[in-house]
Amino acid sequence: MLITVSGPAGSGKSTLAAGLSDALGYEHVSGGDIFRSLAEERGVSLVEFNELAEEDDQIDRDLDQRLRTTAREGDDIVLESRLAGWMAGDYADLRLWLDAPLDARAARIADREEKPVAQVREETRTRTESEAQRYEEYYGIDIDDRSIYDLTLNTARWSADACLSLVLDAADAYDPESDEGAYAVEGVRYEF
Repeated sequence: MLITVSGPAGSGKSTLAAGLSDALGYEHVSGGDIFRSLAEERGVSLVEFNELAEEDDQIDRDLDQRLRTTAREGDDIVLESRLAGWMAGDYADLRLWLDAPLDARAARIADREEKPVAQVREETRTRTESEAQRYEEYYGIDIDDRSIYDLTLNTARWSADACLSLVLDAADAYDPESDEGAYAVEGVRYEF
């Protein structure tokens, strides 16, 4: 089974994906890990690679290609990134979208990065707008379109353990043989 975990910064993607992979015995593949791997391959630091990515759209495209390849070739994987649900396309069995209000996400990031919440809130808002513009420009993806996701969770409503429990219940109830309620989503598989 391929499970994708997507959502904006601070939504709890990494926490949930790690918990899912542990509970299910699946491999956890993170877009952040792939990004670090790409930086390593180019022999640059993460800071330098981030700066390069702002000027070179091929970096985002390389990351997304690795996500697609992982989805196409892997089995029993939790694939985590903002675009994992889109990049996995028809290969995904269960697509999850995590979200929380900006203030909750900013507080989580501020705590993790030891920065002032107001600063993180503005950085996160700016980053979200920039990413949405790039996704639309690169792939024609409207990141606010939730129609491809099987389950959407507001992670500000439940603890990390409760979110994991909800998703594990959904994964357990997943029936790949069921056609009930199934439908095709046009434009989900991308060829780049």
